Amino acid sequence: MTGLVSAPVSGLKGDIGVPGDKSISHRALMIGGMAVGETTIRGLLLGDDVLRTATALEAMGVSIKRDSDDVWRVWGVGVGGLQEPDDVLDLGNSGTGARLLMGLVATHPIQVQFTGDASLRSRPMGRIATPLGQMGTQVIARDGDKMPLTVIGARMAMPIEYKLPVPSAQIKSAVLLAGLNTPGETSVIETRPSRNHTELMLRHFGATLTVTDEAPDRRVITLTGQPELESKEVIIPGDPSSAAFPLVAALITPESEITIKNIGLNPLRIGMIDTLREMGADIDVTGARDQAGEPVADLVVRTSQLKGVTVPPERAPSMIDEYPVLAVAAAAADGVTRMRGLKELRVKESNRLAAIADGLTACGVGVEIEDDDLIVTGAPASIPGGAQIESRMDHRIAMSFLVLGMTAKQPVAIDDSHHIATSFPSFVGLMKGLGADIKENS
Repeated sequence: MTGLVSAPVSGLKGDIGVPGDKSISHRALMIGGMAVGETTIRGLLLGDDVLRTATALEAMGVSIKRDSDDVWRVWGVGVGGLQEPDDVLDLGNSGTGARLLMGLVATHPIQVQFTGDASLRSRPMGRIATPLGQMGTQVIARDGDKMPLTVIGARMAMPIEYKLPVPSAQIKSAVLLAGLNTPGETSVIETRPSRNHTELMLRHFGATLTVTDEAPDRRVITLTGQPELESKEVIIPGDPSSAAFPLVAALITPESEITIKNIGLNPLRIGMIDTLREMGADIDVTGARDQAGEPVADLVVRTSQLKGVTVPPERAPSMIDEYPVLAVAAAAADGVTRMRGLKELRVKESNRLAAIADGLTACGVGVEIEDDDLIVTGAPASIPGGAQIESRMDHRIAMSFLVLGMTAKQPVAIDDSHHIATSFPSFVGLMKGLGADIKENS
């Protein structure tokens, strides 16, 4: 277990790129694995989460090779072609990988065992198991619908129309991926739009998929099952959730200006940028372009005097992974920031709502939790810091408090940096290249 400590600095400068989008990386591997022929993927995230997905697919018969120039090649088995693995699939810390793969295998006539690390084994999987059960799949899990669990695939899968109980791209994607090997039409109904990478990627590979906004609170996504997906080239943009860390660091660290290149700006993923601009952030978008149906651009970010705002609950699906580092921005803002409707943060890699509040309190920042709202009272230029934060096996908590250390009065330490590699293995080196002072904590 390696701890790190981040000391206050000024003048973050430079041009950087961040790792490929984690959500799109998972989906490119999975859907490429269902296509016929050779799919090439450029910019794949090399974090542990995505590599676990690749290993799991290989265990089920998909051939995957990484070239020396970091182009990944996937030889798909076709829709319905997955084989039963010889061993348990260990997804490590990856909730996305586990939940989407559960959907993918659910309509294959195979039996698959899933497990993960201590964090993943503590996370509930019932919301995935429920719709899969309606399609004819059996999911046998520990008490509380937790891993280790076994998915017994449906031999005669049934299409369903499923209304999401909460806005969740993971539940939606699991149902759509199960629908690939299901005859007829499988539909998912959303009351609020969640990230749509699965829909865009399925269309990119040739699936027939429609999205209909029947009412302000009723969006229907319908997939025609058993398509013949065609192999494609996929260029993966930089992950906006990863970009949020250097972005906030530049905003709250004095005399900073950085450029973050090639960032995915999917409209359902930019709630964080919208919120920071409302807070007064100086963020310019340049070089807008399109890659495989995903909008991409460069971001120029400068030190800004932020102010507190109220973040509405309907924005949460578009920035659910960014709330830990948004809370750090709120700590450095003038006034009170209220982030509403954060129930989903309780069931992420850790109870992020509690982890954020405990960490900010330890650093001397005023914070409250009211029901599912997080309320932060900012202390611009006067955050005490000087604490050691329990990262709770959560990569985003660890990175967020390292960012806070860059602007606090005293350094901020984290107890364990190991899980940063799940999504952003180059984080420490990249931030040090911009001028951050991050060292091992002895």
